[in-house]
Amino acid sequence: MEAGLSVEIGTDGVAVITISNPPQNVLTVSISGDLKQSYKELMNRDDVKAIVITGASDMFSGGFDIMVFAKVLATGDLSLLPDVSVDILIRTIEDGKKPTVAAIQGLALGGGFELAMACHGRVSVPDAILVLPELNIGVIPGMGGTQRLPRLAGLPKAIEMLMHSKPIMGKEGMECGLIDELTSPSELLKVARRLALDIADKSKPFLRSLHLTDKLCSVSESQKMIEEARQIAKTMSPNTPQQGGCLDAIEEGIVSGGSKGIQKEAAVFAELVLKDTTKALFHVLFAEMTPKEVPNVTDIGLKPNQISKVGVIGGGLMGSGIAISLIQNNISVVLKEIDSNFLQKGMNLITGNLESLMKKGMIPEEKMSNALKLVKGTLDYSEFSDVDMVIETVDEKIWLKQAIFEEIEKICPPHCILATNTSTIDLNVIGQKTCSQDRIIGAHFFSPAHLMSLLEIVRTEKTSSQVILDVLTLAKSIAKFSVISQNCTGFAVNRTFFPYAQAAHLLASLGVDLFRIDSVVKNFGMPMGPFQLQDLAGYDVVQSVEKEFVSSFKDGSFDSNLVELMVENGRNGKANGKGYYIYQKGVKPISDPTVEEVVKKFRSNGKNANATITPTDKDILEMIFFPVVNEACRVMEESVVTAAVDLDIASIHGMGFPKYRGGLIFWADSIGAGYILERLKKWEEAHGVFFKPSHYLEERASNGMLLSE
Repeated sequence: MEAGLSVEIGTDGVAVITISNPPQNVLTVSISGDLKQSYKELMNRDDVKAIVITGASDMFSGGFDIMVFAKVLATGDLSLLPDVSVDILIRTIEDGKKPTVAAIQGLALGGGFELAMACHGRVSVPDAILVLPELNIGVIPGMGGTQRLPRLAGLPKAIEMLMHSKPIMGKEGMECGLIDELTSPSELLKVARRLALDIADKSKPFLRSLHLTDKLCSVSESQKMIEEARQIAKTMSPNTPQQGGCLDAIEEGIVSGGSKGIQKEAAVFAELVLKDTTKALFHVLFAEMTPKEVPNVTDIGLKPNQISKVGVIGGGLMGSGIAISLIQNNISVVLKEIDSNFLQKGMNLITGNLESLMKKGMIPEEKMSNALKLVKGTLDYSEFSDVDMVIETVDEKIWLKQAIFEEIEKICPPHCILATNTSTIDLNVIGQKTCSQDRIIGAHFFSPAHLMSLLEIVRTEKTSSQVILDVLTLAKSIAKFSVISQNCTGFAVNRTFFPYAQAAHLLASLGVDLFRIDSVVKNFGMPMGPFQLQDLAGYDVVQSVEKEFVSSFKDGSFDSNLVELMVENGRNGKANGKGYYIYQKGVKPISDPTVEEVVKKFRSNGKNANATITPTDKDILEMIFFPVVNEACRVMEESVVTAAVDLDIASIHGMGFPKYRGGLIFWADSIGAGYILERLKKWEEAHGVFFKPSHYLEERASNGMLLSE
């Protein structure tokens, strides 16, 4: 179907304009122009009393065409952005002599929602979604959203929706004043036409939302509210400018009126759209939106098989989290444990975490109830005879995983995918006692699996293309971003980030305060520093993983016994409440000054016993992350991943790398391969082979190329 508008004039004098640009009825430059022309014609027709605007195929509008923003970012040419806010929404629609009512169902997102707010009335179905997500991509609403939302819904609700990009449904929109009437999908146009005629014949008020003031409190009270929001934003998002810019635009509108507010909004938008943070966030957005293409998998005409029932082996934190991810998305789960106590704990974890999500408003109670009906516990494999996939999540013990795979191969149906959640062990070793190596694959979830949004799919040389495609499809169906990795120690994600903790230990061995290291890394935008991350992972896991990596990458590892010394000192991180930090229920972790005694012992026994450095915060940050970039270069050189952008997605959704920096490789490219190489060479000379630059990095630097090329 060709994108565009259709206009139908009824005998009642209402013209219905339908936006048709599947699948989300995006407002392109062309459609915006057509909208203006249609209004011009309808305003001059005597047989048209009022207008209803809606979207085709049960969807209002997914907003303004994001590809236009991409062109602006690529060229820096702001003139590519049409004057939709003033020319179309104000002069054409809001200030038009005939009223317009928006008939909303499906999604009213971004510019689509702003279009609806510029109308003189809004009718919605109860489950329509209303949202302004622009802050998520580094900008602010640019079509009047910062001005109309406070006037329609009140300032507190507007701040909540704008600052958190929070979606609400039509029912809540009715409660806060955004929606005038709720109705069913079958009655939507009928009710919207009636409301439009009521406004036209003055039985209902002809309201222009940009001029409303009844929902606004006094200027001083509003400014106090805005200042509180500004302080929260500085704490929660200290490295991004769009939160403050959004509040500035809101404040200008309240202090100086809607028209001045529109001007301020446009100026802030124009400033933000070319910021580095916006470029980074758009890079991530396009990476997330682009369909996953895997050579010899997605390009050979295969059709995915449906995975409707999964056996999960192990009901601990990881297994229960994986089970939740599946049952939340209507996939049945059989959860197996070795005894009734472990099984009950696993089932309780599933119930407790789902109840927590429900209480936080993340899922409705009905969805929680339906999900719990899809999980069944078992102590044997009798329920595995018809599963489409098995995911084992047991301890990282090779013999145990081998035994499990050998057993389930005999019990599960021939089409069943045999998956392991291991984060380090060679898949060929895990499956070497089976005869089904074409069905073996890594399904590496990140903890907590029901909250983390990445699934690393690990293939061996023998894994079939069909199995890879099926797991890719599963990832999408359970709302996970996926990265395909070749089989190697640590795979793509953990291998890339193994130097992260090692570099932190190296710095600690050189006399740098470990809490300062964590602070610098957190200020950069990571959710926590490397030492606190080890506390949360548990030292048994840290030691096990470290052993695997040091064995595989002897030449590039930093030999550290710090964690071993921590265990000897009676510490095991959060698991026993005492690690680098002290952990108490209901209290934020606090740094433990007594850990310095352990660190002193670590320093005195290491090869850097007599060496100290006095780095700047910038030095610390680079010494932590440049080795990670360097290892990412080796991962790309060895074709462990198919594209550099996979490491951007993996670093963000698997390791918490700040999205507003565009991911690990995008960030490194913004710094430059030459500078990273120079710094690594300097540190290699001073501190040894751990910092030795990779061939890939040297090649890119010498040729003036991006790492992503």
